Amino acid sequence: MANANPYAPPQAHVADRYEVDEGVQPVRTWSPSGRIGRLRYLAHMMVGYLAIIVPVFIGGFLQGMGMELIGTLLTASLGLAYFWFVIVKTIQRSHDMDWSGWTVILSLIPIVNLIWLVGSGTKGSNRYGAPPPPNTTGVKILGLIVPVIAIVGIVAAIALPAYQSYAKRAASAQVR
Repeated sequence: MANANPYAPPQAHVADRYEVDEGVQPVRTWSPSGRIGRLRYLAHMMVGYLAIIVPVFIGGFLQGMGMELIGTLLTASLGLAYFWFVIVKTIQRSHDMDWSGWTVILSLIPIVNLIWLVGSGTKGSNRYGAPPPPNTTGVKILGLIVPVIAIVGIVAAIALPAYQSYAKRAASAQVR
């Protein structure tokens, strides 16, 4: 014991350390526990949004046809299910960034909610479990639909008015 280094770190077992190689955790659709990566988060939100469009349209159609109660109940119940789905996925995304699920309240603030889309998750395990599974091809395609549509929309919003202005100038130049 006389040769022990007094400045060496303690060698006690620490209970809150995670093993580096825990594998990956399963994807949970309706449970707020667990983690979900950025791209899978985008893909799940896209699928959820696409899944609710048609039933809500049908509910609105029923309301317009005079069946207000049925249409309202259908739309309200699906809206609550979609709201729960969004909250669950945002909590899982918060867990991936090693944040508490209560930070979902911050996602109600415009511009601040982009943190859940651009923030990177924790490498390896964190206090919410093992890392999420790697993305499949389907997840990559569904997750990248949102940014591609946004970029195409921005380019179209800029290019169409410029083209219309060009076409008017060209037509007036031909008249002269």
